[in-house]
Amino acid sequence: MMDHQSSLAELIGWCRFQPLTPGWTHSLPWSSTLPKDAPEETLAAQFRALTAERERSWPPEQLARNIAQRQSLLDRFDQSRVIAVGHQLPDFELIELSGEHIQRSDLAMRRGHLLIFFRYAQCPACSIALPYYARRLWPGLAARDIGVIAISGQRPDLQRAVRDPATLPFRMASDTGHRLANTLGITFKPDDRPEPPAPGWVGELTGTGTWDLSQPTLIAVDRDAIVRWVSVSPDWLVRPEADVVLQALDTCLQASAR
Repeated sequence: MMDHQSSLAELIGWCRFQPLTPGWTHSLPWSSTLPKDAPEETLAAQFRALTAERERSWPPEQLARNIAQRQSLLDRFDQSRVIAVGHQLPDFELIELSGEHIQRSDLAMRRGHLLIFFRYAQCPACSIALPYYARRLWPGLAARDIGVIAISGQRPDLQRAVRDPATLPFRMASDTGHRLANTLGITFKPDDRPEPPAPGWVGELTGTGTWDLSQPTLIAVDRDAIVRWVSVSPDWLVRPEADVVLQALDTCLQASAR
């Protein structure tokens, strides 16, 4: 795995597409907060804790299936399907949890935006990564006039039922039918899709009635909706640290403004 002290060029690929190296991850529930005297947190540390907890508590067969699925997604990941740096986002319409609609033209109101695609609200890894980004990334982005929109194909009412606005202060929206995520090339279906599906299956949790999910993805765009940085996590337990994202956005958005 890439060392935390690696150069900026290695971390962001000079604003080119940068897939993440395989690894473990996890996090805290959306409603959780850290003590004020807690040490500096990293996603990697939270993911190591999750891995240890799963190794203790999960049946070996369940753990093996989880590892195999994530490895399968890494093996078949096709970078060429993903929207590339320098391309403009397609026209889209998202439904914010308030019921308001977000369109591509709305991105012009800020210097830039970071789109955070996540799987669904009950996903354990997402339920840690999003609060982590709210604590460690969102304040820095707000100071840079960069908006944040967290996006999932999950229905707005199902996202709203578990969202704590105090923990997730940025905008959250539903990508109906995964239309935008499909166009960007960042959706997948799990390998194991039993018929009929068991209670609590993916389509029930998301409210879509399908197996489709968005891969955890960060896409930075400028005010013209031109993609300036992309990071896809085929293994949903691997996500970039906040300082890496801030460094990448500083470099890429400054370069685009010249």
